[in-house]
Amino acid sequence: MASIDLGGVLDKAWADKSLPEILAASVDALKGVSERQGELLKEAFGIKTVADLADLKFARWAQALAALDTAK
Repeated sequence: MASIDLGGVLDKAWADKSLPEILAASVDALKGVSERQGELLKEAFGIKTVADLADLKFARWAQALAALDTAK
């Protein structure tokens, strides 16, 4: 099972929330994502929540391409 340090990826206010709450939160719950950046993601891609960002096909495509890069 995968694990992650939630304190390292979430704003402090979200670190003690449940996974369903985090996935339903706006993307500015992620550390380093501002409210304005969240608004821009919504305008550009219709992303409203952390779960929406995780499902963004363009991000998945980019991750797949990066995984193919064996030169690292």
